[in-house]
Amino acid sequence: MATQVAPPPAARVNTRTITIVDDDPDTQRLLRITLELEGYGVATAANGLELLGPDAHKPDLFLLDVMLSWMDGFDLCRAIKRNPVLKDVPVIFVSGRDSPHDVRRGLECGAADYFTKPFDIEKLTRRIRELVDAPAQARSA
Repeated sequence: MATQVAPPPAARVNTRTITIVDDDPDTQRLLRITLELEGYGVATAANGLELLGPDAHKPDLFLLDVMLSWMDGFDLCRAIKRNPVLKDVPVIFVSGRDSPHDVRRGLECGAADYFTKPFDIEKLTRRIRELVDAPAQARSA
């Protein structure tokens, strides 16, 4: 008798996209795989330069590191929040900088949340769902 296996979570179709801005390839890979398994479309960038140009893609959420090569994540978050097209897109920091001062700075510049590395991937994906999926469900109700 053949055993049937349930389809993986990636079988869920989700039209939501998340942009990861992190210069660490291992973190990018972990986040990309996790989010794709959750059904999200994922774009990645090593810095925020292309996010602020005229051809910038508007995702449903940004995941930002603090330590980036072109500008730090705090400045990038402030630039996102000043951009009329991107200002309503939630930002979550995922950073190795874990001082209370850094967390406070992240939230003060407009981030919805701040996770420190190493982070709990389940808590992070739960928070992403709260910020991305719940507002979409409320709009369609």
